[in-house]
Amino acid sequence: MKKTSAAGIALMHSFEGLAKKLPDGSIAAYPDPGSRDGHPWTIGWGSTGRDPFNGGQIKKGTVWTKAQCDQRFVDHLADFENAVNSALGSAPTTQAQFDALVSFTYNLGPANLRNSTLLKLHKAEDYEGAAKQFLRWNKNDGKVMNGLTRRRKAEAALYGKAD
Repeated sequence: MKKTSAAGIALMHSFEGLAKKLPDGSIAAYPDPGSRDGHPWTIGWGSTGRDPFNGGQIKKGTVWTKAQCDQRFVDHLADFENAVNSALGSAPTTQAQFDALVSFTYNLGPANLRNSTLLKLHKAEDYEGAAKQFLRWNKNDGKVMNGLTRRRKAEAALYGKAD
């Protein structure tokens, strides 16, 4: 089972960067900037969904410490690594490819990877074709997002790096 390298974590942190720091150093949740309805609410290193520290769901008013943000990232990253490892099966995969696929999955969710042409091309060992697929995933609510375009380009570049 592969684990994300420091390069993969750095890539994710560069796009999921503790966006809403409060004066006391804690981190507040914020609405998804690209969605029409502001959902999901996000906190820390791109965490959405369940709030393991306060109970319930991450929502307006959720506040975590930096240590909590870091812990949730580590705990949640393992889930995405497992999802990517499962989706890949025995397909040959470099560390850089794995890191890029984990970043993609962390941002978009495991179902999007499992059902993607990106994964099909990767498993067919068409790595050039797979790398081109990243940029197809740069929209939120049907609208091209500059931040997602930058992220997909960075993931494609990492995917194409030689180990």
